[in-house]
Amino acid sequence: MIHKHAQYYFQHIKDDLPAGLVVFLVALPLCLGIALASGAPLFSGLIAGLVGGLVVSWLSGSQLSVSGPAAGLTVIVFNAIETLGSFQGLLVACVLGGTMQLALGYLRAGIIGAFFPVAVIKGMLAAIGLILIIKQIPHATGYDASYQGDESYMNETAKSSFMEVINALNAISPSALTISMVALLILVVWEMAWVKKQTVLKLIPGPLLVVLWGIAYNLGTSQFAPEWAVKAEHKVSLPVAESSADFFSNFILPDFSYLANPKVYLVALTIAIIASLETLLSLEATDKLDPLKRLAPTNRELKAQGVGNIISGLLGGLPITAVIVRSSANINAGAKSRVSCFIHGMFLLLSVLFFAEYLNTIPLACLSAILLHTGYKLAKPSLFKEYYQKGMSQLLPFVITVIAILLTDLLIGIAIGLGIGMFFVIKANYHAAITLIQEGSHYTLLLNKDVSFLNKALLRKFILHIQDNSTVTIDASKAKFIDHDILETIEDFLSTAVDDNISVEVIDLYGKEKIKKHESIIVIPQQ
Repeated sequence: MIHKHAQYYFQHIKDDLPAGLVVFLVALPLCLGIALASGAPLFSGLIAGLVGGLVVSWLSGSQLSVSGPAAGLTVIVFNAIETLGSFQGLLVACVLGGTMQLALGYLRAGIIGAFFPVAVIKGMLAAIGLILIIKQIPHATGYDASYQGDESYMNETAKSSFMEVINALNAISPSALTISMVALLILVVWEMAWVKKQTVLKLIPGPLLVVLWGIAYNLGTSQFAPEWAVKAEHKVSLPVAESSADFFSNFILPDFSYLANPKVYLVALTIAIIASLETLLSLEATDKLDPLKRLAPTNRELKAQGVGNIISGLLGGLPITAVIVRSSANINAGAKSRVSCFIHGMFLLLSVLFFAEYLNTIPLACLSAILLHTGYKLAKPSLFKEYYQKGMSQLLPFVITVIAILLTDLLIGIAIGLGIGMFFVIKANYHAAITLIQEGSHYTLLLNKDVSFLNKALLRKFILHIQDNSTVTIDASKAKFIDHDILETIEDFLSTAVDDNISVEVIDLYGKEKIKKHESIIVIPQQ
């Protein structure tokens, strides 16, 4: 069996090797950028990418999914570091969150993604997009006033974060602004249809070009116009390993004394829920993009991500999820198997081991531009327009989720969005479960699909609408389940119908729940 698998992987190495290189070029700036946006050491983003590539690729049931640090978790990570007071506390939460994901996999909870309304999930991603934009503007403009301070998500309130943006616009660094503006222009042009049609250009990832532009600008200005050069604190700062012992000293270990802090468990639960949701959504999208239409087992994926987060947390890496940006880049580059994801992990390892000093020439402004572009794609205006056109039942859960996340935090915002989504589901079910049709003095009361106690008020309203001296047909043939409360209400109506000279016939009410027979009932068996 192993030999058969090895043969399959070797057979596709010609496709998977170049695809792995492309994914590495997309992933490298994103790993660094997401660590930057999370207020975590940049090295932690690379560790998470390594674990996603070297470990999760083999544990996952998906052949094409790529895992690593995700934009969707930046808000949680930043807030967690602030709440717990240290990055080592977050690592403990990451290990615990991974353990919870592993348990969810064994409990076969892979189906949970199906219970979250798409409007709420899209609202969550749109809110994350807006947060990324708000957070990255200070980096993109080279704001110097309180450099570490700008890395916070929503310092105390949304208002103070917007004030940071305004302050950043008043303290612009020309070099950082030039880099980020040109970088954004490159990314926008690279998304255009005519670029995607060019065979050669299509193979070059936009984020890679942005990084090359930033390095070229930095080298050029250092040589010819030092006053326009990027300051050291505005460049990537990775520790450069002189030896293997040096390299391993860069790994930060979790501080398990944080297990005594109850806040760690809430952070861990948030990581487990959001990372699992993002993974399951990404997996669904990857399956749809897969040319071979393979379906990945969701429970196995949760276990793989759980193990990945445990290892990443133990080594000092950020939490990881399956990521659709890297997965779609993998598929577009022609990957056929999980080997491409593993190869991207190998390239990441080589770059950290041997090319850290070159990575340190990358200006943070070009990573900010990549994150601004990512944020825009998550929260683009066309998405709001699309939900507006779908009607209030879709628009309100979407918009309220966005606003709630911006004003509170991710978990509370999603809970509020879910509540609004459930309201519309109940409302739709409330009206669809029972219908009353009137034709002269004859009424037809139809019980459709499942009729629960939630429909009792509507049923009473319809019964009160029925006039004296009329005939009524209660047709329950389409109902699969009828709640006892509903049957009790019908029974009360049947008891008083004779007094009001109302003649009632009942179709197929039996079998769903027994009710007492009345003289005024004519029973018609289901055909």
